[in-house]
Amino acid sequence: MNQLKSRESEASETESAPDAALPGALPEGMRAELIAFRRDLHMHPELGNQEFRTTAALKARLERAGLAPRVLDTGTGLVCDIGTEGANGTAGPGWDGVRPMLALRADIDALPIPDTKVDTPYRSTVPDRAHACGHDVHTTVVLGAGLVLAELARKGQLPRPVRLIFQPAEEVLPGGATDAIESRVLDGVGRIIGVHCDPKVDAGRIGLRHGPITSACDRLEVSLDGPGGHTARPHLTTDLVTAAAKVVSEVPALVARRVDARSGLAVTWGRIEAGHACNVIPQHAELSGTVRCLDLEAWREAPDVVCAAIQEVADMYRAKSVVEYVRGVPPVVNDPVVTELLHDAMVIRRGTYAVEDTEQSLGGEDFSWYLEHVPGAMARLGVRTPGERTVRDLHQGDFDADESAITAGVELFTAAALLDAEQRG
Repeated sequence: MNQLKSRESEASETESAPDAALPGALPEGMRAELIAFRRDLHMHPELGNQEFRTTAALKARLERAGLAPRVLDTGTGLVCDIGTEGANGTAGPGWDGVRPMLALRADIDALPIPDTKVDTPYRSTVPDRAHACGHDVHTTVVLGAGLVLAELARKGQLPRPVRLIFQPAEEVLPGGATDAIESRVLDGVGRIIGVHCDPKVDAGRIGLRHGPITSACDRLEVSLDGPGGHTARPHLTTDLVTAAAKVVSEVPALVARRVDARSGLAVTWGRIEAGHACNVIPQHAELSGTVRCLDLEAWREAPDVVCAAIQEVADMYRAKSVVEYVRGVPPVVNDPVVTELLHDAMVIRRGTYAVEDTEQSLGGEDFSWYLEHVPGAMARLGVRTPGERTVRDLHQGDFDADESAITAGVELFTAAALLDAEQRG
């Protein structure tokens, strides 16, 4: 039984701060550095595929730790292996070039919204740009875990290599994960883990769920066309306003009757435009909306089901329809074994009190694309200050995080890396 396992019972009985005696614990001096790093990212948010400053900052810090990060083919984002080499370039103690690695993933982009915080010294300095989804926290957590694991590798105490993935453009459909995969970030990876900030969970805790933890999210753009005319003679025209209204009202119900109700497949419209005058039937109408789905298999069938329903309703009203169905992301479906790895790692660090169940979110996350290739799991990382009563949410300009969540995230990942090595030998 190794040191991690031998301390599990003791750790599970406490609700105190992390135990610095456990292997892979975050050194006290590094906490201040990571908080400063996160605040710097928060002050300088960059949109998807424009994260050049963020990439440069990460690259410089990893290189200072003696690592060799590689910039992704897209020009932003990084991949960095730890423990693949030992002293003098020899193979590391747990690396044989065959056994797959554990990957730790972070997303590094920000959102195109203003930072509305008032008295925060590290609020965004870039107009209409903000880290309002916590990606600066995710990035700092993976960086911190990488620095701790690099030190263990230097001492010959990292049993199995670990890969860091700093991914750009998570907020840009269909997500930067697809480009990262094309940049071969999953070569040699057997499992992947990630976190996402959750303002409903206290800092120092995580939320976990077996199976789907997010939903799928796709985008719909629909064009309807037909001969217009005078509103006095609708029978001589294609009444596009009525046709558009019927698509809006009937398609969601039609789709709901063609899939298992438990799949949660839902069409919701956000925009409808048609016409310019009260007495003229237009020749063109446009609709935009989203398709969300809780079930992976139903999501795979969704384009055919939704497009067929739109076509049927449009045909009924003699409207020519053109549908642009834009694939977004599938649901994140947590692998049960990897989910238990995260559970056990957090219990080892902070005790059973630090893990809570979480519900499936209707939001999308492109971490799901990695899970199309390798098993993995995502945890909800608590960022709410314990006792805080203010209700906050993601994607809002006043979003912020209790920075003690950084320590919790780092030590979750380092414990998971060591436990993964023990489990897989």
